Amino acid sequence: MSLKEALFYSKETPVLRCSLCPHNCLIKESAAGICGVRKNLEGILYSENYGRVTSLAMDPIEKKPLYHFFPGSQILSIGTRGCNLKCPYCQNWSISQNASAPSSYKKPEEIVALAVKNNSASIAYTYSEPVVWYEYVYDTARIAHSRGIKNVMVTNGFINEEPLIKLLPFIDAMNIDLKCYDELNYKKFHKGGLEPVKNTIKTAYANGCHVEVTTLIVTGINDNHDELIETAEFIASVNKAIPWHISRYHPSYKYDKPATSVELLVNAYEAASKILDFVFTGNLHGTSIGSDTICPSCKKLIISRSGYHTVIKDLNGSNCGNCGYNLGVRA
Repeated sequence: MSLKEALFYSKETPVLRCSLCPHNCLIKESAAGICGVRKNLEGILYSENYGRVTSLAMDPIEKKPLYHFFPGSQILSIGTRGCNLKCPYCQNWSISQNASAPSSYKKPEEIVALAVKNNSASIAYTYSEPVVWYEYVYDTARIAHSRGIKNVMVTNGFINEEPLIKLLPFIDAMNIDLKCYDELNYKKFHKGGLEPVKNTIKTAYANGCHVEVTTLIVTGINDNHDELIETAEFIASVNKAIPWHISRYHPSYKYDKPATSVELLVNAYEAASKILDFVFTGNLHGTSIGSDTICPSCKKLIISRSGYHTVIKDLNGSNCGNCGYNLGVRA
């Protein structure tokens, strides 16, 4: 069984209005919303992917990427099918853009039991888009929360505020994908919108959730230096201690522009580091630039990283072990 009545919809005869994400899809009988997994069946909106797990693994938490949330730990990671955005360069398109991707059914209780069995202190809802898995994430996260297990969402952040607020009491950390800082390009390339994602970042942070932000720098879409600086300035306006992960794009799915210029990414890292306390680089092989956590106050090496190998050097709770500066690390 994988059908469950969806939350956040209303009847506008003869169609249904889904209000989970800012698309606010009008869904006809026997049709699905943009995500491909929320379907109108006889006047009831169902989540068709409830409990349908396409991917399950124990991962380093740095792979999410989360660098300041229980660094060095392993996290039980699960994903489903479907997505409410349509990024042409998606690396997980085989599940995110395929509503019939192979899956197996697992009850929320089974996922929590797996976390306990594998000594995982956290569960990550990741790989595709957990927003379109809302009912399952909500049910699983509540059970995990009651067992003292942390919950992590790796998300595009394209969700309406009411469902976000309902979910946040059970979500301990989010890595939110801020895809670009141009409204027109958000619509053109991703079929989404910038402002709802900015609101998710601000709302999650304001509600005590640990937030880190990722931007994949994609050739021809958001590889504009000024735009990247605007992105860093927005993050700093929420809190300059929020880690920003900037990653190198490589051709994938329907997008074949050349890989991101290494020079551009390094320049963005250096410029953004003057605005934010913590900027990290991803997919930048052959260099250690942007891999370690350095105390912004005393410049002491706090956490060193080589690939997914993490070594905590000088951390005292959330603070620098040398000067006491609050780094915002949860460990």
